[in-house]
Amino acid sequence: MSLLRTIKEDIKVVFERDPAAKSILEVILCYPGFHAILMHRIAHFFYQKKFFLIARIISQISRFLTGIEIHPGAKIGKGFFIDHGMGVVIGETTEIGDNVTLYQGVTLGGTGKEKGKRHPTLGNNIVVGAGAKILGPIKIGDNCKIGAGAVVLKDVPPNCTVVGVPGKAVVRKKIDFARADFTKVDLNHHLLPDPVADMMKSLQRKIEELEERIKQLERRQEGEDIQYSDQKERGIQTA
Repeated sequence: MSLLRTIKEDIKVVFERDPAAKSILEVILCYPGFHAILMHRIAHFFYQKKFFLIARIISQISRFLTGIEIHPGAKIGKGFFIDHGMGVVIGETTEIGDNVTLYQGVTLGGTGKEKGKRHPTLGNNIVVGAGAKILGPIKIGDNCKIGAGAVVLKDVPPNCTVVGVPGKAVVRKKIDFARADFTKVDLNHHLLPDPVADMMKSLQRKIEELEERIKQLERRQEGEDIQYSDQKERGIQTA
């Protein structure tokens, strides 16, 4: 795909994933996520031609203007969208597939100073929530959702939902590949499961059950005490 065609695809994606977008001119002038990916496409072109200094200068200008830091060496597929964007960091050896959405504060980073592949690889049709960190040369499978604030340090198989610190896969959905439309990204990341909240609700239910059992035992004990008192009183009267 040519650079110009890829840029047109990037503009189209903004309209698909942001209902606030009103016109092409607005996207071109007012969307920092689009500015960042546009400048990255140009920087990456120079990086591939081994004009590393020019590539870095372009990426640093982009960082200054948008608050989004994308190393020119990162490989990013089509249909890439950064919403809001401030604080997003994408490392040098990161690889991102098609139809991926990142929210503000996301880090696709390394875990050490080793050279070579040290950043994550993301598959296709992935949503990464605000503030999530995906660290190290790990792989995130296709059709995954990474919850806001999650810290992912291990490989994630396809079709999973990951939440928590450290990140754990809490849902793995089955995909009907014959009917699935992989051109549309599910942005309902606010509906991700919350294992901490689920645990608290479970504990609350257990506490309520225990309280009810205690009340039953107290009522039974009161009945036995009354019965004992009556028997004792009748015994005294008989004597």
